[in-house]
Amino acid sequence: MPLQFNPVKLFSGLGSKELATEISASYGRELGEVILSRFSDGEFQPHFNESVRGCDVFLIQSTNQPTDNLMELLMLIDAARRASAHYVTAVIPYFGLARQDRKDKPRVAIGAKLVANLLVAAGINRIMTMDLHAAQIQGFFDVPVDHLDASVIFVPYIKSLGLENLTIASPDMGGSYRARTFAKFFNAEVVICDKRRKRANEIESMTVIGDVVDQDIVLIDDICDTAGTLSKAAGLIMERGARSVRAVCTHPVLSGKAYETIENSALTELIVTDTIPLKQQSSKIRVLSTADLFAKAIMNVNEHGSISQLFKVD
Repeated sequence: MPLQFNPVKLFSGLGSKELATEISASYGRELGEVILSRFSDGEFQPHFNESVRGCDVFLIQSTNQPTDNLMELLMLIDAARRASAHYVTAVIPYFGLARQDRKDKPRVAIGAKLVANLLVAAGINRIMTMDLHAAQIQGFFDVPVDHLDASVIFVPYIKSLGLENLTIASPDMGGSYRARTFAKFFNAEVVICDKRRKRANEIESMTVIGDVVDQDIVLIDDICDTAGTLSKAAGLIMERGARSVRAVCTHPVLSGKAYETIENSALTELIVTDTIPLKQQSSKIRVLSTADLFAKAIMNVNEHGSISQLFKVD
């Protein structure tokens, strides 16, 4: 019996409107209309301006700050279920609160698990996201999770630079696995920056483990928040004799004085994706689009195709 494909409708929250528009254009379908009604006290109510009955609905929204982005997504999921959508997928390019994936001190919340519970309670059938801070967060969900890998976007760009003495680096011990996985695409060596923090977003000390002399270094990370770690690592690497240093980060959170820090750093460039829209432009920041990858993933989900084939790097 041939597979039945339900009509697909793509919608976006306010936080990811630009990316969602590009995804829908790549998919070959117009973005559906969502109207957001606001009350004088700041409360809001999103609603679909078209029928979603019997449709496979894909709701595109990163859950970066402010928390309105998460709340809007939850309300859109609830609205889709109540409007008799056949299947609801939350497309979350950047999964916020992912750094809160464990109890690392007494009496704290596990924010990533709480968000997973909220999404499932709201009525999602599936999650699609990219480069989770910790891959095991997929286990927080009792619904399928499509975990897309941004290396298929970054690797071709790095290859196009033609770096002769490429070495991959991790800005901290926790990212060493990510760096080693990335290095396999280039058959490159890996160096690691070992850092010690005083508190969140504040580094006490850092050392480089490995040889960086006369090497073109590419730092690999998933999130760039204040850019303090990357900036300190880049400066230290250049002091140790590297020829150049770049950084690859999937999610440009870029809070506080991050843009100023990047501009004043030893980084040649910071390469990011558009999972989170930039707050301002920078001569050192290059943005690569994720739209085609998400569009292909949405098509494969709807047509019951393979997602893993999208991870193949040319």
